[in-house]
Amino acid sequence: MLHYQPNKALGATTATALTQSDGSGRNLHVLLMQTQAENAGAQEISRLLGAGLTARGYRVTNLFFFRKSESFDEPPETLYCAPRRPGNPLALLRMLRTLGGHIRATKPDAVLTFQHFGNVIGAGVTRLVSRAPVIANQVSSALSMSWPVRTADIAMGSLGFFDCITLNSKDMEREYSHYPAAYRSRMVHVPHGFDDKALTLPKQAARQTFNLPPDRTLLGCAARLHPHKRLDAAIRLLPDQPSWHLALAGRGGDEARLRQLAADLKVSDRLHLLGEIAPRRMADFLACLDVFVFPTQAETFGLAAVEAANAGVPSVVTDLPVLREVLSVEGRPTALFVDAADHAQLSATVSRLLTDQALRDELRQNAKGLRLRYSVDAMVDEYVRILGQVI
Repeated sequence: MLHYQPNKALGATTATALTQSDGSGRNLHVLLMQTQAENAGAQEISRLLGAGLTARGYRVTNLFFFRKSESFDEPPETLYCAPRRPGNPLALLRMLRTLGGHIRATKPDAVLTFQHFGNVIGAGVTRLVSRAPVIANQVSSALSMSWPVRTADIAMGSLGFFDCITLNSKDMEREYSHYPAAYRSRMVHVPHGFDDKALTLPKQAARQTFNLPPDRTLLGCAARLHPHKRLDAAIRLLPDQPSWHLALAGRGGDEARLRQLAADLKVSDRLHLLGEIAPRRMADFLACLDVFVFPTQAETFGLAAVEAANAGVPSVVTDLPVLREVLSVEGRPTALFVDAADHAQLSATVSRLLTDQALRDELRQNAKGLRLRYSVDAMVDEYVRILGQVI
């Protein structure tokens, strides 16, 4: 049942907010579940979705299997199943038992799972302890899934463990087009929305905030430090141009290898590893940059690149079909696309952006349409529609 109540907190442009109840006056409860708590793309999407559902009258709880980052900017009503990633079978069993206990205690009306482990483990445990429908969010590329997880995902999606499976790009729909018909029948395309990271600080002030060089050409990227992000390609740009520096915002297991590469290339003094940056500080990080470099090997959406282009930061990204899809507005590109594995091409394209003011202005103008194309409200409204169908 749908009821309307005044909601002054949303501002003058929104006179009413939709309150979702089960007919007895109890607000419908949605559990957002995913693998690890860190300041990364999937967590940013669930944060925006949770805030949007709360504004529409749902009760929202966030649940993570474990905490990966101490600096994680957690949303309200957040639960954890373990303090860190389970390191042995006994710790994994304890985490799963806690997960089941949290689901039973919170009594959700629907469960939204994120990331491949979140989908497979979350849906499996939910089916054991609850009758709540499960909406699985496919935000992981097939490249990032091991074959046992991919096999489990296909089987669970085909057998009905997931009531609905959301994909965030048309390219992902093509990637999943060979999956069984029973799986594909549950798929729905829901583009990500994103929080506008408009630049508010002048470049010099922003760089001072992060202790970055004030008068050097600064390339940058926001991404997990993972081999699939191929950040070594960005580091290899530095020997070509002694005036270039590179700032990386993110954490991950690839950090030691990246540091060693910088040392081998004798560019350690020009590589700035900033660690994780909370979403509320991302606009300030983007304000530091002259060019956003995104040499990733695989993506399902590329939220960080979309945020950078929308903020007006000239961007060079890997030429992937999904990035061509999301980084365009009415057929006009908002970034330059390159084969990031081709060092010469990547270096030349970054140099071109740095020297061609007209090109930078064109990309910024094209990017003005991204915010409308990937509206947070549109994303949340689509999930409200799906919830209305499965609850």
